[in-house]
Amino acid sequence: MSDSQPPLSRVHLCDCNHGFALDAGRLASSADALVQCHHALCGAELPALEASLSSGQRVHVACTQETALFGELAEAQGAGERIRFFNLREHAGWSAQSTAATPKLAALIAAATTLADPEPVPAVQMSAGRSLLIIGEAGAALGWAERLAGSFEPAVLITARTPGAELPAVNAYPVWSGRPVKLAGHLGAFELEWTQDNPIDLELCVRCNTCVKACPEGVIGWDLQVDVDACRSHRGCVAACGEIGAIDFARADVARSERFDLVLDLSAAPLLKRVELPDGYAAPGRDPLEQALAVQALGEFVGEFEKPRYVAFEAGLCAHSRAKKTGCSNCIEVCATEAIRSNGDVIAVDPYLCKGCGTCSTVCPSGALSFQYPRVPELGQRVKTLLAEYARAGGTDACVLFHAAEAGNAAIARLARRGRGLPARVIPVEVWSADAVGLDLMLGSLALGACQVAVLAAGSHDAAPLKAQAGYGQTILSALGYAGEHLRVIEADADDWQTVETALYDWAPAAGVAAPARFQLLPKKRETLDFALRHLVAHAPAAHTPDGLPAAIALKAGAPFGQVMASDACTLCMSCTGACPAGALRAASDAYRLEFVEKNCLQCGLCEASCPESAITLEPRLLLGEYGAGGARKTRTLREADIFHCTACGKAMGAAPLIESMIARLSGHAMFAGEAERARLRMCADCRVIDMMKTESAVKAWDLTE
Repeated sequence: MSDSQPPLSRVHLCDCNHGFALDAGRLASSADALVQCHHALCGAELPALEASLSSGQRVHVACTQETALFGELAEAQGAGERIRFFNLREHAGWSAQSTAATPKLAALIAAATTLADPEPVPAVQMSAGRSLLIIGEAGAALGWAERLAGSFEPAVLITARTPGAELPAVNAYPVWSGRPVKLAGHLGAFELEWTQDNPIDLELCVRCNTCVKACPEGVIGWDLQVDVDACRSHRGCVAACGEIGAIDFARADVARSERFDLVLDLSAAPLLKRVELPDGYAAPGRDPLEQALAVQALGEFVGEFEKPRYVAFEAGLCAHSRAKKTGCSNCIEVCATEAIRSNGDVIAVDPYLCKGCGTCSTVCPSGALSFQYPRVPELGQRVKTLLAEYARAGGTDACVLFHAAEAGNAAIARLARRGRGLPARVIPVEVWSADAVGLDLMLGSLALGACQVAVLAAGSHDAAPLKAQAGYGQTILSALGYAGEHLRVIEADADDWQTVETALYDWAPAAGVAAPARFQLLPKKRETLDFALRHLVAHAPAAHTPDGLPAAIALKAGAPFGQVMASDACTLCMSCTGACPAGALRAASDAYRLEFVEKNCLQCGLCEASCPESAITLEPRLLLGEYGAGGARKTRTLREADIFHCTACGKAMGAAPLIESMIARLSGHAMFAGEAERARLRMCADCRVIDMMKTESAVKAWDLTE
């Protein structure tokens, strides 16, 4: 950039009171911006930031601790839209290797100053009023209803008696009693189904308490719950209730349902048994303190809200089901919020329940589910920028560390404050959820020049899918001859900085690609994997060894690559071709031949489930020939058969195995007991009729009498 051109932006770096080393000269020369280094930007050097804000240019501040102070200053100057913050201190500066961290600092500065803000994702509108359902034993449920009646619109479902509990004197809100059957829905639209098994209908009851006084056994409490097991059936309470008619021991369980905005579940065992509970539902159990905290949290959900639509779904790529045969259910099995369900041949995603963990997109083999917050292309561009600038500044053996925004940042901050900080070669990349880092991002980052990729699973509800993806990737890389461990999932929560430190500092660099790829990561998962694998195969060290590259790499079950095999039991009925969602199986147009394109195969199992002969099996593997020179989608024959011809006229009837299978199945039927009848099975429809007409024993229509 020439001196006559104004800088694109101004960057303010601060070493936090000489807390780490900043090589101002190298950083300034590597950045396409005016870089200023400070020791106390939030104190004595604050006027320098004021001057930058008044320049009218975009300002980047490498400090996230004082965002409130700097943001207020920017707003006062009308520059609130022109200031951005990024973290150098915990991510690079505070480290035992800070003196060697200049390449990483340059990379982080480049990413912060040159990358555009992510495109906004579609939003989900949610709203909740003050309708609050309280479920639990009479004492606790009624107690909270009384306390909250002024700020909520409570309704109570009593599920059990509480000795000494009493219904409120004023009938100010609904009170029911019964057994919950089902609770479903989301914030602002919860629906409860229950059965009213109490003989006393609390909606009809006027709470005169004459039934309580009339019961000689005392099995009716002041909460008007009847201990049916202790009742001796004298029915004095029924007589006492009289014309009110609220008591009926002959009443069968009455199914009821109501809708609510919020739910406070005080049951010992929550009605919703999920890893991630929906917003607006609280299940604090029976601890009074936990109940109070839950009530306080529920109050924050009253109003109108907007949240991202975290996942995009492309039904045409879904491999869930065909013709009522189930194939891939990976996303349904891993969804922690039960936001994904079967919906015929495809799945359905409830955006109101989805909380954005992204595990579904990680395990989806086809890319039908793709995480949007952020999108893979945006993350790929960030990784590419970081790695390119890191290498340009002299950095080597780059390790990309994906981490969640909240829990991951907390773990890194604790490591920086209490431990040795991140190693100089470890470049952090923030994502909304670490669970959304799939095989496409892992292998894509390695193809772009990283020698290793780590995923910090802090905040993850289940790291098993992540570890499985890393396992597939590591198997492929090892078979290609890339030495060392390239992919690692670090299981540690936000407080366990020691585990993070050990995992990163004890990890020796691995062999990376000889030249970084130039492509961009793409929105479609299979396309990104295709580009990444092509590049990794093209630079594979194993290609230069005496043994060369293997023809195929065996993978564990669940991998998204593999082949389909058809045994001799295959009759070429072609059921599998109709079931295949990816076009991996197809029927040839010029012969009775089953063809297979391995590159398209998702290993979803729909072909296996649809085969009436149980002739199809799956083998997870990566066929390297698909990713070598040329790399076109190669078609190979799985099964081919001769044409079966009519024994009378020679007309083609179909694939020989299919016709022979039909004949074998029908030959034992009573209609085909005779030799002549069995012979007709080998004839076409026309010849079969002609043969029947020629046979004297055949019954003719004009011979039939009433």
